Amino acid sequence: MNDPKDRKQDQDPLLLDHEYDGIQELDNNLPRWWVWLFYLCTLFALLYMGYYHVLGKGDLQIAAYTKEMTLGDAIKDAAQQKFESTLGSLEPSRDLVVLAKGGQVFTTYCAPCHRNDGGGLVGPNLCDDYWIHGDKFGDNLKIVITGVPEKGMLTWKGVLTPSDIHAVASYIFTLRGTHPPNPKIREDQAPVPTEVFE
Repeated sequence: MNDPKDRKQDQDPLLLDHEYDGIQELDNNLPRWWVWLFYLCTLFALLYMGYYHVLGKGDLQIAAYTKEMTLGDAIKDAAQQKFESTLGSLEPSRDLVVLAKGGQVFTTYCAPCHRNDGGGLVGPNLCDDYWIHGDKFGDNLKIVITGVPEKGMLTWKGVLTPSDIHAVASYIFTLRGTHPPNPKIREDQAPVPTEVFE
């Protein structure tokens, strides 16, 4: 009744003879599309390896990245030089969108040294009529671009885009004549002497 020979005759012809823990394996062929996809992937891998690694005809990732960075830097430098060549003729923007962008840039990058209201903290007061490095709009642009490294102001040339530099300089220009609370005194004035109690 339970003869193994009888069981073999009754079983599915796709089942293989061996089994593991009661699990039998089917002897199915892989779908043709899957086999051809495997062959094409293998062929592509061999061609890729030959073209890029054996023959050295194509750029590897680091070389392609370096080329793109060189091209990007050239475009950025050209835009910066074009912007810097027009500094003398630029006027502060009165466009509210540009001023809002300038205020955003000022809050992000300038406020830690000049305060949010421009009254000065580590950096000088930007609200009075005394300007250390020139009071013209072009002077403001130059200072934002080149910074004042000897006084601790960073060079923003590589950090901010030309449009951001124009926007923040325009925003700074609107701060002139405002009266923030407790502004920093002019840097050309002597500090007020304080009494020392012993």
